This record gives sequence, C-alpha cells and structure tokens, in this order.
Amino acid sequence: MTGNTKLTARDIMSGGVQCIGAHQSLREAARMMRDLNVGALPICGDNNRLTGLVTDRDITVRCCAEGIDPATVQAGSLSGDLRWIDASAPADEALHLMEEHQIKRLPVIDVEHGHQLVGMITEANLAKNLSDEQIAEFVSKVYANA
Repeated sequence: MTGNTKLTARDIMSGGVQCIGAHQSLREAARMMRDLNVGALPICGDNNRLTGLVTDRDITVRCCAEGIDPATVQAGSLSGDLRWIDASAPADEALHLMEEHQIKRLPVIDVEHGHQLVGMITEANLAKNLSDEQIAEFVSKVYANA
C-alpha cells in the first residue's frame, strides 16, 4: 500500500454493506444489486452472520443460463467457499488474500465486536490505496486466467 503501511482493512473498505438473507430468492438478490448498484451481495444466515457471497455472474451463469427461474432459488444455495478478512488486519493482508484466491471482493468482519460484517473491500478500494506497481501486480494475478 502506498505511503502509510499501517492501514487496516477497515481503513480501506466500503461500509454500509447490505446482506441478502440466505432464504431470500436470487430474484430478490438481483433486484437488491440493481437498486444498490453493486455486483455482489453478502449472504447472511438466520443468525445474521456471513455465510457466503452471491455475484451477478453467479445468478446469470449458475441459474439463468441453466434455465432455472431465479425466483425459485434461495441465495444461500450459492454459498460456496468464503474468504473474508478481520477489520483490524493490515490492508496488505487483504491485497494478498485477493491475489492468492483471485477474488475481486472481500467481506470485512469485525471479529472483536461480535463477528459482524462491517464492509467490503473491492477492486476500487484497492485502486485508491495501491501504488501503480501494486495495481499492475494485482491485475496480473487476479485476471491471469480470466
């Protein structure tokens, strides 16, 4: 990260993230994404804890392209391998996780205060905090097999 190496995940994340309930439909998720102008939503279970992440691509490729009505599929059914970062973790760790797992969005959890979802780190958040060299490395690693 440029300049200040003491930045945390909380410092660079976007807050105010809204969840889709695990039992809500993919049609509801798609409408939320449209209304919020986002390409992904965290999935929260009955205990309001993060259980997954659904993207617009998931809805298109894993549901619509297969001829499945998104109104009949629960968002929770797409909860797969989930990566997240503690809000107090160094921002460099977020970059490393996103590169290592080739992901473009990383949920931020406040472990110290009840393991609550507090934000999301996206490519845009990284771009605001990375050097040109780090951006180039991120792009080469995350989009290597795209």
